[in-house]
Amino acid sequence: MTLSEKAGQLLMVGFRGLEAGPRSPILRAVRAGLVGGVVLFDRDLLRRGRPRNIRSLQQVERLIAALQRDAPLRLLVAVDQEGGKVARLKRKLGFPEAPAARDLGRADDLELTRCHAAATAAALAAIGFNLNFTPVVDLDVFPQNPIIGGLGRSYAADPAVVVRHALAVIEAHRKEGIGCCLKHFPGHGSSRGDSHHGFTDVSETWSRRELRPFRALIAAGEADAVMTAHVFNRFLDPRFPASLSRAIVAGLLRRRLGFRGVVICDDLDMRAVSAEHDRQTALELALNAGSDILLIANNLDYDRDVAARTHAAVLNLVASGRVSEARIDEACDRVLALKAKLAAPRPTA
Repeated sequence: MTLSEKAGQLLMVGFRGLEAGPRSPILRAVRAGLVGGVVLFDRDLLRRGRPRNIRSLQQVERLIAALQRDAPLRLLVAVDQEGGKVARLKRKLGFPEAPAARDLGRADDLELTRCHAAATAAALAAIGFNLNFTPVVDLDVFPQNPIIGGLGRSYAADPAVVVRHALAVIEAHRKEGIGCCLKHFPGHGSSRGDSHHGFTDVSETWSRRELRPFRALIAAGEADAVMTAHVFNRFLDPRFPASLSRAIVAGLLRRRLGFRGVVICDDLDMRAVSAEHDRQTALELALNAGSDILLIANNLDYDRDVAARTHAAVLNLVASGRVSEARIDEACDRVLALKAKLAAPRPTA
C-alpha cells in the first residue's frame, strides 16, 4: 500500500446524504481511498434535526451498499446503537428497540441483555453495518453526569456488573460479525461536564476504579476497539486530554493494560478538542498519542470536503516529520486486522 492509501485507512468521517450518488462528496472520497470508514447519524445537528443519513432501513441498506461497492478496501461502517436514548436507528423505522444500559444493569439479567444485543446486532448486520460504538463501560458513579449517567448509558457503578453485561453485548455482536468499541477510556462516568461542549476536567472526580472494566475486558481478549475520551486529568497527563495524550494512550492503555487492538479517538469536532487545538495539531497529537482511527463525525461542524482536507493534513504531518510513517504503518495494520475479523458485506439484490 502507498502512504496515501495507508493514511486513508485511518480516517472515519461523517457526511450528509441519504444516498451516495455519483456527485456525492463522500462517494468521491471513498473511491479515491481517502477514508477507511464512515459513521452514520439519524439527525443533522446543524439543520435542526433534519434527517442526515437514516430515513428507512431499506434506504440505509442501499446507502451502505453503494459506498462499499465503490470502496477500494472494505469500509468500516459504524453507528452509535447503544439502546435507550442513544440509538440512531429507531423503533418507528422498524428497528428493534433496546432498553438503556442503566435499566439492563438494574435488572441484572444477562439473558435479557444478551437477547436485546443479539436483536440489535442481527439487524445491524442485515443492513450492512459492521461496527457498533458500544458497549459503554463507564461507571455510573455520578448519576447526574450530563453525558453518561444523566442519559442512562452506564450499566452500573459496580465494575463487575458493567463487565458482565458488556461481555454479553460483545458476544452477541461477534456472532453476527459486528465489531464493538469500548468507551470512553479512561472513564467518563465521573465527569461533571460534557466534552461535546467544552473542556472537561475529571482530575478531582476520577478514580482508578474506572479502569477496571477496561482492564478486565482487555485481559479477557474481548476488546476489538477502545474509544478514548476527551476528558482531562492532570494526575494522568498535566497537559492534554486522554484522547491526545501519549501518557494515557501509549502508556496507560497500551503498556500498562496491554491493549493491542484499535484505538479510536472520540469525535475531533467535539469542543473539548476543537476549542483548544486547530485541526492539524489535534491530528498530530492524536496520532502520536497512539490513536489508530481518527474520527470526525462532521455533525457539530460541517465540511463537505472534510475527508480530502483531513487526508491531506495527515500526509503533510508525515512529510514535515511531525508524525512518522512507522506510526501510520502501525495504525493501518491494526485497522486492517480489525476489518479482517468482521463479517463481509451481505450481497444485495
